[in-house]
Formats: sequence, structure tokens, C-alpha cells
Amino acid sequence: MKHLKVGQKAPSFTGKDQNGNDISLSDFSGKPVVIYFYPKDSTPGCTNQACNLRDNYSELLEQNINVIGVSGDSEASHQKFINKYELPFPLIADVDKELIKLYGVWGEKKFMGKVYDGIHRTTFIMDASHTIIGIIEKPKTKDHAREILEIFENN
Repeated sequence: MKHLKVGQKAPSFTGKDQNGNDISLSDFSGKPVVIYFYPKDSTPGCTNQACNLRDNYSELLEQNINVIGVSGDSEASHQKFINKYELPFPLIADVDKELIKLYGVWGEKKFMGKVYDGIHRTTFIMDASHTIIGIIEKPKTKDHAREILEIFENN
């Protein structure tokens, strides 16, 4: 797994959102961005994380923070997830795992004694110049917005 570090410029990307529209890091030029990678739509931890960000979205917007979610799920899966939980931010459908690998969050995982490759739940916090100012490698799914806001407050 390639590890990005605090202080590095975030890698540029373009991916398809839940509606099939291109979304690029450059779309957020001059704006702080949070990109959070999660394993799978509608699973308990991923739902808790997305809903915590949704419930605190107005506070994130007050700080001018843009949120983008990324998983390997399809556009259709993302549409269902967004509609079911009324998520106000875009989700990138990275079915080919290009963005997931570019950000170094694909790798070996272990669960109940099984070893497999998968997405490591990771959040990258970028300032307005898209320099990484924080990386949360194991976010608290039910308190994730507070973790993000604390990083912005301390930078």
C-alpha cells in the first residue's frame, strides 16, 4: 500500500459520481476538501459514518469544507445509499479502484481469521491548496465530523 503523508499535495483525480457525472479534485480549487474512503454502501459502519457527516454537514459547510465519499460500489448503489439516507454530498463510484489505489487505501485486511484485500476506511483532510493537513486512518464512524473539524481547528 502506498501511503500518502501529511504535508503532501493530494493526488489529482477524476471519477464518476452517483449520477455518472465527472467529479475532480480541481472542481474544488481554492476550497478545503475532505475525501473519505469507505468499504461498502449500506453496511453498518459505513452508514453510521455517512449519517454522522450528513447530520453535521451544515457545520462542515460553515467552515467551507467540501465532502466527497469514495468506495468501490457502483453508481446505482451510491444512488440508493444517498436516497435512503438523504446524503447531501457526492459519492464517487470507483469500481476499477483507481482512486482507491492512488490514495493508497487498498490492501490486506483481516476479519474473523480471514485475510483478504479491501478498502481501508481512511479520510484525507486537505486545506484550500489541497495539501493534506490530516489523515484519519481509523475514523470513529459515529463521531467522524468532530474528528474532521478538530483537524481544521488545529491547522
